[in-house]
Amino acid sequence: MSDVKTQVQETPVGATAKDEKCKDCGRREFFAKVGMGSLAVAAAGAGLFSYEFFSPNVLFEAPPIVKAGKPDEFPQGSVTLDPKSAIYIINGNKGFYALSAICTHLGCLTAWKPELDLIACPCHGSRFNRDGVKVAGPAPEPLPWLKTWLAEDGNLMVDRSTTLKEPEYVKV
Repeated sequence: MSDVKTQVQETPVGATAKDEKCKDCGRREFFAKVGMGSLAVAAAGAGLFSYEFFSPNVLFEAPPIVKAGKPDEFPQGSVTLDPKSAIYIINGNKGFYALSAICTHLGCLTAWKPELDLIACPCHGSRFNRDGVKVAGPAPEPLPWLKTWLAEDGNLMVDRSTTLKEPEYVKV
């Protein structure tokens, strides 16, 4: 047989400090990687919030001037709600005029109730007549009258950003 001796290295009793040092190296490397990973995540989050902060925030709102339609579309004595622009077009005895459809109490969209001949707020019960005057409910003010005119192309135009102090009628 051969005289090959396998050498088994036994760890001497005093060599435990060296083994502990190697374990510490692995633990240090682990915590260093965790620390660098958390710094990378924090940097990515800061970059994302910086991008959101510096990017423009644009609100796309409907234009304040609305083309309501031709006067022929509104029969005599009608109250027509345009829910998209939140206005009422009213063809009264004295002519056309526009009211805001937003309740002056808490900003709810009102609804025309032809059976009651009233504009009613479904949220809190405010009621207004066809001239916008408050009849009942918690609304503190009447519905505002909006500037209305007849454009050159024959359409009724309403400026939702301009409220009137005195009623103005558009005669066709």
